[in-house]
Amino acid sequence: MSFSKQIAKHFREVHFGGNWTVSNLRDQLSDVTWEQATTKVYSFNTIATLVYHINYYVFIASKVLQGGALVGKDEESFNHPSILSQQDWENMLKKVWIDAEIFANLIEQLTDEKLMDNFAEEKYGNYYRNIHGIIEHTHYHLGQIVLIKKIIHKENII
Repeated sequence: MSFSKQIAKHFREVHFGGNWTVSNLRDQLSDVTWEQATTKVYSFNTIATLVYHINYYVFIASKVLQGGALVGKDEESFNHPSILSQQDWENMLKKVWIDAEIFANLIEQLTDEKLMDNFAEEKYGNYYRNIHGIIEHTHYHLGQIVLIKKIIHKENII
């Protein structure tokens, strides 16, 4: 298996399963209702906000992998569209799964040499660093999602 295919596999696993942490976004979000996804717990971000935030970086990085410019702002990464129904929530999740597969497919096309090239600008480091950063970022927020779900269930918030 090529290096880029292994990285894409690692990315897919945090989204769809099969990683050694035995936790992934799709499984963790499969039983989350739109009410739970939008419930504020303490001062934490909502599950919906975290999901949008995770995918924000996947989406903008995909544009770079397609040859486009790096266009995004950290402050925009938490500003998701309103979720007012189960359909809104399911539509957000559908976009996340589609964007994740697109990103993984784009990763698979990278050569070893390209993985070492600058990602958009030198100050951002190389493709390898940024792709792995996105994977680490996803794991980090996945942990938060798991904890928020546990609090919602334990406290019978919803």
